[in-house]
Amino acid sequence: MLVVFIVIFLQKNMEQKRWFLFSLAIISCLLFFSRGRVEVLKLKSDDDGPPVYNHTLALTLVEYTSAVYMSDLTQLFTWTCERCNGLTKGFQVIEIIVDIEYCLQAYVGVAKDLNAIVIAFRGTQEHSIQNWISDLFWQQLDLNYPDMPDAMVHHGFYSAYHNTTVRPAVLGAVKRAKKIYGANISTIMVTGHSMGGAMAAFCGLDLVVNEGEVNVQVMTFGQPRIGNADFASYYSLLVPNTFRITHDRDIVPHLPPYFYYFPQKTYHHFPTEVWVRDNFSNLVSAEKVCDNTGEDPTCCRSVMGISISDHLRYFGVDMMCESWRQCNIVMGNEVERYSRKDSMGNIFLSRTVPSTETKNLPKTGVSSL
Repeated sequence: MLVVFIVIFLQKNMEQKRWFLFSLAIISCLLFFSRGRVEVLKLKSDDDGPPVYNHTLALTLVEYTSAVYMSDLTQLFTWTCERCNGLTKGFQVIEIIVDIEYCLQAYVGVAKDLNAIVIAFRGTQEHSIQNWISDLFWQQLDLNYPDMPDAMVHHGFYSAYHNTTVRPAVLGAVKRAKKIYGANISTIMVTGHSMGGAMAAFCGLDLVVNEGEVNVQVMTFGQPRIGNADFASYYSLLVPNTFRITHDRDIVPHLPPYFYYFPQKTYHHFPTEVWVRDNFSNLVSAEKVCDNTGEDPTCCRSVMGISISDHLRYFGVDMMCESWRQCNIVMGNEVERYSRKDSMGNIFLSRTVPSTETKNLPKTGVSSL
């Protein structure tokens, strides 16, 4: 499907084709020079040992991450969407947040089988992912992270979480979930794909630093770099139970570029990366848990990251909307009593008590917003 889309897209606009191919050539050359096998900055670490990667949990969270791309809010809120099956059955949504102004979407809910609150963030929904990738390549470190000396981050990713409607709605939903389920909740798991992975990382850090949470786990898929080495070092200390899943030659984890000859100034991943490689025509995947530097030269940095298709599929699960056009938001009248809009038109669907009354709602009556 991706190949057909790109062919149609490029045939419609030859000028854009030439520009994209030129941009991809430049990116490929620069990525080649930025992936050198040299000694990278060692991050500070505790003596407690690294967290243990859980393959089954990864397969579960990738399904939660895929579901956040669904545009039918009725099916998402009632957890009846086509992606709301498998390892995520029985999930109870507490809050859905749709920031119309910045095209962001997230949800918060409770997974009883995991004894966890799950927070999921959607990735970028720009209809031209090629342009988004090209823009991401040139982004600079441009914001000092509060109360972390010398730590710098990507302003856009930081703002997407901290300076939109997303953060207060997410934190409020977490408090509500804890009040509803009480002692049955032992963990907060935060996940996301692409830009959603960047937002998930900032959310996990926020929960620890500003909300005083002590059992926060973060797992992201196809996440770009979001800060420098000092930020990565702080992050690894504060949110040690973090795994960044990267898929084969996915281009986005290579961006913004890491330049080994500017270790303090360049973007730098935090640990721990898990590199998933496809073998035997994508029928079998091999996983490698990488070292604690965040920039293990034997993991995804050992290959040229030039694949968009690898970015849009993790563990065989689609990480994009149902169609290639820009995502629409649809919502039926059945969940109208759970929804509200703010003055900017942003949409919130909120549950205040545990309920099964929306479980068997019909899927008809859906209208575009």
